[in-house]
Amino acid sequence: METPIAYKEIHCESALNPLKRKIPFGWDLNIYRGCSHACRYCYAIYSHSYLNSDGFFDDIHVKTNIVEKLEQELSSPKWKREVVNIGGVTDSYQKAEATYQLMPEILKLLIKYKTPAIISTKSTLVLRDYDLINELSQITYINIAATITSMDENVRQKIEPGGAPSAERFAMLKQFRKTNASVGLHVMPIIPYLTDDRENFESLCANAKDSGAHYLLPGVLYLRGATRKVFFDFIQRDYPQLYPQLQALYKTGGAEKSYKDQLYLMVNELRDRYGISSSYSKPMKEKMNKA
Repeated sequence: METPIAYKEIHCESALNPLKRKIPFGWDLNIYRGCSHACRYCYAIYSHSYLNSDGFFDDIHVKTNIVEKLEQELSSPKWKREVVNIGGVTDSYQKAEATYQLMPEILKLLIKYKTPAIISTKSTLVLRDYDLINELSQITYINIAATITSMDENVRQKIEPGGAPSAERFAMLKQFRKTNASVGLHVMPIIPYLTDDRENFESLCANAKDSGAHYLLPGVLYLRGATRKVFFDFIQRDYPQLYPQLQALYKTGGAEKSYKDQLYLMVNELRDRYGISSSYSKPMKEKMNKA
């Protein structure tokens, strides 16, 4: 039986969080802490330890004053209209957003203060805000990225039970391609021996081309801290035959270099064959230079 999701309303001290690496963006904005998508590989699971909670998937904290805080920050004379990454830790269009509806107000502020942004999601709820995103795309840079890891729905449902079906995510990208937004595919993470086969990547590239994606950005699974335990518990339960291989490959947080080198050779070959860019910063630079 699934654990029911609990929502806790909290106040944040700031909406924008500065990032140590300023390229390609220097600011992160997360409406929620915790994420009901329940991805078995989520790198951000560790962050709930700061809340003295181990319920990253079902103990969702909602920053109910984030719109107010964001306006204070964007209206400041010090704000330089830098690119804001929305949902870098938790998905801004997870289930809670259907209730709290904070993203429309945030998008209105981005429009008001002509602030560029990147939105990554595994949800199609983002289509609710199509008109606002379209308006923002006429003013400044906005990137809508879908994170899609597998075209096999049986696999997808196990590793990302709270996310939308992969085909629906591609359909969402195709819709946003009608705007001036940059649209991209994030194949993150690639799970060795589960989602790394050529057939899956061929299908991902074909769908990316059909949806008009400007770029495809891959990334191999990385395991650290609490994520490592959650992931391997999942593998032991659902894919026990892969457990020994994955344990051998992940002696540390990252997969062995020889594995990654071979994988990226295949990814780059298919990406080139389908004519999909590897640069997600190119559309950003082009748009920002015109602004």
